[in-house]
Amino acid sequence: MTNELRRITINGVDLSTLDRGNGHPILLVHGFPLNHKMWRYQIDALSKKFRVIVPNLRGFEGSEAGDLRLTMQQFADDLNGMLDALFIDQPITFCGSSMGGYIAWEFIKKFPNRLRSLILCDTRAAADTDEGVEGRKKMAVSVLEHGAEFAAIAMQPKLFAPSTLESQPEVAAEVRQVILDAPPTSIIAALHGMAARPDSTSMLGQIKIPTLVLVGEHDAITTAQEMRGIAGAIPDAQFVEIPNAGHMAPMENPQAVNAACHAFLNA
Repeated sequence: MTNELRRITINGVDLSTLDRGNGHPILLVHGFPLNHKMWRYQIDALSKKFRVIVPNLRGFEGSEAGDLRLTMQQFADDLNGMLDALFIDQPITFCGSSMGGYIAWEFIKKFPNRLRSLILCDTRAAADTDEGVEGRKKMAVSVLEHGAEFAAIAMQPKLFAPSTLESQPEVAAEVRQVILDAPPTSIIAALHGMAARPDSTSMLGQIKIPTLVLVGEHDAITTAQEMRGIAGAIPDAQFVEIPNAGHMAPMENPQAVNAACHAFLNA
């Protein structure tokens, strides 16, 4: 999959993206501190019928970081520029996981006319609490001192359902390696960007496009209860709980995630 990546200059930096398939464009936006590889099962399944664009966000997996201002607004601007560079002028489906969902809120605010539908996966609309902000700042200090390995060790227990760690250790190992490959400076900048993001709960009732909300039933970071609340606040949103999965539902139970996405997109 890596050899298919294209390099595109957006907003003064070179970003890498995968662009596969034909048809309605779907933008898959990865979480923190990951890259396009988290979507590999969805890429294979969705690109048979749709055009799937899977970027590596600024600072991650071959995409330049620029001045390391990794805000959710900057990520959204980059994605808008990438769509222009790929000559995509029809409305897209934006699918964001975790931090990718935080970016989705900014994209909706800034570029609403680019959207046909929305898929939110294991994310939240609320801003960080004071405790959450402090936790991100502490992690940033630890990553500065100890490198990406600290993030990998700290995050691993929260990312997966217990059953995944037992029955699919290769998935956990793959995600660990992706985190280890992330530049510590990008991890730190993204942590500060997420801590500074605004609260988006007040905009949920104004979202008028078809929306699918997915969550792993054992997600310990953005719980099923929290995401059910997001779905309830968005008019006519669909809610699907993914069994046998945690925060990394697209990798832990890709069959269920792909089935939900296909049903939603085909409808």
